[in-house]
Amino acid sequence: MDDNELYPIGDVARRTGLTVSAIRFYSDAGVIAPTRVTEAGYRLYDVRAIARLELIRTLRDLGAGLDDIRRLLDGATSLHELLAAHLELVERQERDLRARRVVLRTLVKQGGTATQAALMHGLVSMTDEERERLVDEFWNEVDEGLDVPPGFVERLRRMRPRLPEDPTAGQLEAWIELADLLRGEEFRGAVCSYLQDTYGTFPGRRLAAAPVWDFIHQEGAKAGEEIVEAYRSGLPADSPRARELAAALADASAAAFGTQATAQSRERLATAFLLVEELRREDFREEARYDATYGRYLSLVARINEIPAGADEDGPALFAWIAEALRASA
Repeated sequence: MDDNELYPIGDVARRTGLTVSAIRFYSDAGVIAPTRVTEAGYRLYDVRAIARLELIRTLRDLGAGLDDIRRLLDGATSLHELLAAHLELVERQERDLRARRVVLRTLVKQGGTATQAALMHGLVSMTDEERERLVDEFWNEVDEGLDVPPGFVERLRRMRPRLPEDPTAGQLEAWIELADLLRGEEFRGAVCSYLQDTYGTFPGRRLAAAPVWDFIHQEGAKAGEEIVEAYRSGLPADSPRARELAAALADASAAAFGTQATAQSRERLATAFLLVEELRREDFREEARYDATYGRYLSLVARINEIPAGADEDGPALFAWIAEALRASA
């Protein structure tokens, strides 16, 4: 293509993929003028004008507006600034569309009403402050009806949903379900009743005390992650590393209860791990109650926060491995 040659509008249309009427429109709109207009009224374009028309077509395909394109061609903004601003707009539109899709999918699945549609749309449109306020209101009401160790509810409310700026469809679905539950008096009452029955009397009340609870969910959780990793790696339970991890768990557990680990306490802890799965299997009713109340809250928060699955998925084999490691460490 000759830099000095002028091309008729038909050739320009073929080269750029634009229609003749579109090229005329951009000329009439003052976006890009022809390089020359003959006495007969024919519009001619040089290679620089053709290149700009190709840029216009690309930007229009990306959804950029004529005013923004005109400002770019006039030098009032840079291509980087234009693309960055348009990217932000497209990403915001994508988030909105994703939220709408989740609402529509949920409504179709549930056979929702117009009232439910308005409610769900409001839930996904909440600001961070509104979501925090909803969670706090839930825990404040739960706390009013509980007779448990001081600070227990404050420790529970630390586990709260953190919806990211660009949530996935799964995170939005989990938030809609959780927010709907948090707003319901029935769910609040059920959670309050479960927590009171579980942690208001012995032995749950002992577990709800600050030192023990913090151990279970901090030091114990960290030790548990290392143990699960060692178990999943195929490390033998009687290996030096497994014994070391088991001993650290036993020491931390004893410290949380204000005692020191002994061979007898490690044996008791090993027995407890062997019994825990059996007890869970036997008490189906209590397990189902947990799953429908506080457990449901935790599972939805885990989905929203994208917390990976814990040791529960490993089942009895993990607990047997821990018990063996504890006995080997003794």
